[in-house]
Amino acid sequence: MKDPLIFSITRYEYLADAIAAGTGWEPGAIERKNFPDGEHYRRILTDVADRDVVLVGGTVDDTATLELYDLACGLVLGGAYRLTIVLPFYGYSTMERSIHPGEIVTAKTRARLLSSIPMASRGTQVFLLDLHVDAITHYFEGAIRTIHCYGKSLVIAAARRLGGDNFVLACTDAGRAKWV
Repeated sequence: MKDPLIFSITRYEYLADAIAAGTGWEPGAIERKNFPDGEHYRRILTDVADRDVVLVGGTVDDTATLELYDLACGLVLGGAYRLTIVLPFYGYSTMERSIHPGEIVTAKTRARLLSSIPMASRGTQVFLLDLHVDAITHYFEGAIRTIHCYGKSLVIAAARRLGGDNFVLACTDAGRAKWV
């Protein structure tokens, strides 16, 4: 079987390029246009039929989330054998539960959106990196398979390379303070 094809949303092209360079995987081509009214045109130029496909993208903002969703749907409809979505950043992961009546659990609604991506013939999996809480993986529904990856050891190694043993790590919220 051939090596996977790798695609990305616009905001993650740099990462897909680095992964392709490091693995030798073939980058997939996408034609993109933005119209004056704010709508977007996407066309997958590389034939994905019967290929393992990797899609790199994060839910950095609503535009990125919808581009990820649209491309994933297009890749499956184009005949991808297996779809692997790599999400280095899962936005709204700190909104994983409601505290006050009427609050929307956005981590769950985003997972439901991504769960509605059609299944590739040999399955669809999502790799999530360092989620705010592990329970978010259970918000994904249906046959989509979630894999939660931890990068703590890589972050510690990089911090030690840059700052030696005497460095300080900070965090943005109390939930992440335990990790730090």
